Amino acid sequence: MTPHQCRILVDSNTYFRLARSIHPLLHVEFGNKRYCLYVIKELQEEYNRSIRLKNAFSWVNDPEYAENRSHVLEVTKEEKFEIKRAYDFILDYARNVHPGVSGVDALCLAYAEQLHIPVATDDDEMRTVAGAYGITTYTTLELLKLMLDCRHIGIEKVREIAAYWAYLHDEPKDFVEDYKKLFGEGPPKRSPRRH
Repeated sequence: MTPHQCRILVDSNTYFRLARSIHPLLHVEFGNKRYCLYVIKELQEEYNRSIRLKNAFSWVNDPEYAENRSHVLEVTKEEKFEIKRAYDFILDYARNVHPGVSGVDALCLAYAEQLHIPVATDDDEMRTVAGAYGITTYTTLELLKLMLDCRHIGIEKVREIAAYWAYLHDEPKDFVEDYKKLFGEGPPKRSPRRH
């Protein structure tokens, strides 16, 4: 019997950190458990509304990335209704306790909670809210380790991605410690950016 696909929902910060370096990032199965990454369609709306994101990640609307993002999570009408209900609760909770969690973040968590799938995110507040709702999370580095363990990528790709983040000054929180713990070596050194 073929095992079901193990879906992982990727939030916007993880998507922007990985999609250019691992392409196609979404809708590609890897490992014996058939892991497969997805985004929610609202990621595009979040990007379209943000001048900061458009300036930082101008490649996002290039045809090959747009096409890859068209593979969004499929949900039934009933699931959609339950996701909407969960979203209202999660957003209300987040606004009171963790106001940095955006509407799109709350929606991403609502999908994960209702579909019983993990979320990959480096957003601390989002991870805390996820914990309150029993949602499993991966950091982007943990997701890279999973891909490495499943032989979806090699250690050279991990180093290349880490070096790129360092070059952009876009390393996740606790980057050096987490990188050493997960990969058994220090991350690539940050090189000065040329302007």
